[in-house]
Amino acid sequence: MSWFFTKSVDFYRQNRPDHLLTQYGSPLYAYNEQVLRERCRDMKNLVDSPLFGVNYSTKANSNLTLLNIIREEGLDADAMSPGEIHVLLQAGFKPEQIFYICNNVSVEEMAYAVERDICVSVDSLSQLELFGRAFAGRRVAVRINTGHGAGHNEKVVTAGKKTKFGVNDDQITDIKALVKRYSLRLCGLNQHVGSLFMEGSAYLAGARLLMELALEFDDLEFIDLGGGFGISYYKQAGEGPMDLAPLSRELTELIQNFQHRCGRPVHCKIEPGRYITAECGVLLGNVLARKVNSGVTYVGTDLGFNVLQRPIMYDAHHEAEIYRDGVCLEGDHETVTVVGNICESGDKLLKARSLPRMQLGDVIAVMDAGAYGYSMASNYNNRLRPAEVLIGLDGQPRLIRRRDTLEDLMRGFAL
Repeated sequence: MSWFFTKSVDFYRQNRPDHLLTQYGSPLYAYNEQVLRERCRDMKNLVDSPLFGVNYSTKANSNLTLLNIIREEGLDADAMSPGEIHVLLQAGFKPEQIFYICNNVSVEEMAYAVERDICVSVDSLSQLELFGRAFAGRRVAVRINTGHGAGHNEKVVTAGKKTKFGVNDDQITDIKALVKRYSLRLCGLNQHVGSLFMEGSAYLAGARLLMELALEFDDLEFIDLGGGFGISYYKQAGEGPMDLAPLSRELTELIQNFQHRCGRPVHCKIEPGRYITAECGVLLGNVLARKVNSGVTYVGTDLGFNVLQRPIMYDAHHEAEIYRDGVCLEGDHETVTVVGNICESGDKLLKARSLPRMQLGDVIAVMDAGAYGYSMASNYNNRLRPAEVLIGLDGQPRLIRRRDTLEDLMRGFAL
């Protein structure tokens, strides 16, 4: 049985997967508050400096209750849309705690942030000029492509030669010219190398270059080194967690040297998303069918890719546990492909995986689903998005987002 359900015997008794599904419906996202707070503290303690801060990347999971906890733990946040800004403000974040890192947006979207005194980062020279024309004299940050990319899939590598993100590091002169033309105040530089790296070489290389570029500007208030810190999705195979200790040592030394060379206080930020929320969440569903087609055993569940997109989007790996009458099955394995209920051949949750032999009525628990799970969920096939529950520090579950209803599918129509 996984660490998620074995914090204590009482914890498991109160939160048996089958009991949670009976109470809140299937599918269901369940989050563990203790794990969430622990991951926030991991990042807060990564660098011991009063000039170091952590911005949670809201796109990983924007549930209002989770955002409240993250804010309580002392993290700030970054946003990618006016919608994320709105939710962050509702969660109690102050405008100065929010960093709007936009990508190819309209003046109207920029204005949504500017009018709320939220710092905006632009992603190209043309967007910097657009910002300057509309908001001359205002603060602005610029995202830099340092050329150092990393990530678990090419779709999430956000720096280097094959990405849409950032202003190349050889265009600093152009940035300075636009800043001067529109009397802008360049308050920050930021980067992001990609998502889900397990060792920090590319991250540190990008950080070094960003710091060198930052020394060319006299009035910077901060630099944002980005996120992408990985978690182990292969725990059952023996993969350990990302070793933060060496990264902490090297990053601390880099930041200290940077501050010394600057000769003035320039804040250094990071922006983890997945690391904060992935391991605090599981996705629960029901086994509803079995069949053999052309020698392949398919196990059908209610966990379609409308509920969890990572496998179909990134060919991502998630581990799973099978429960029957409250007992986690361990023996009698078979090789199966676990599929969902969406009308697409690609709707495969787990491909050719060795799992305990399943039967109808079993519960499947998909692990490490707290990041890019619900936040990417949809109503495709007019399926209803699941409820979300939080298992609090007292071990008690509580509803933090209700399950969609059929009436929700009708919202917005002009009838």
